[in-house]
Amino acid sequence: MTEKLQDIVKTITLNAPIEKVWETVATADKIAAWFMPNDFQPIEGYEFTIQSPFGPSPCKVERVDAPHFLRFAWDQDGWFVTFELKEVGEHTEFTLTHGGWKEASHIIPKANTATEAVRTNMDNGWTMIINHKLKEAAEF
Repeated sequence: MTEKLQDIVKTITLNAPIEKVWETVATADKIAAWFMPNDFQPIEGYEFTIQSPFGPSPCKVERVDAPHFLRFAWDQDGWFVTFELKEVGEHTEFTLTHGGWKEASHIIPKANTATEAVRTNMDNGWTMIINHKLKEAAEF
C-alpha cells in the first residue's frame, strides 16, 4: 500500500490579540474575507458549506475550543482543517493544519486530479492565504 501524503501545516505570528484572530477565523463573514464564502458557525456538529472553486463543499464542525482551537471536516474525501491559536504576549501564533490526505495517486473526484497535485496546489495556496490574506484580515 502506498503511503498517505503528509499534512499541510502553516504557522504565522499575527500582530493581533487572540480574541481578534479568533473572530477572524471563527465567523462566516470574516472567513469569507480571507478564505472562501461559507455559512460557518462555531458549533460542534454544525454542518456548513464552503463555496470552493470546484463547487460547494460540505463541511462539518468537529471541535470548538474558543479561542484556541477549531477543527472541521472538509468535503467528502477525508480532509480536515484545524486552526490552533496561541497567545504570545500581545500577538497570536496561528497554526493551520490541512490533513486527511490519501495516497499520492488517489484521484480527488471534484478536481478529477491526483491527490499529490491537489495537495501541492493547496500547500502553495495556504501559504499565500495565511501569509497575506489572513494576516491582512486579522491585523487591520
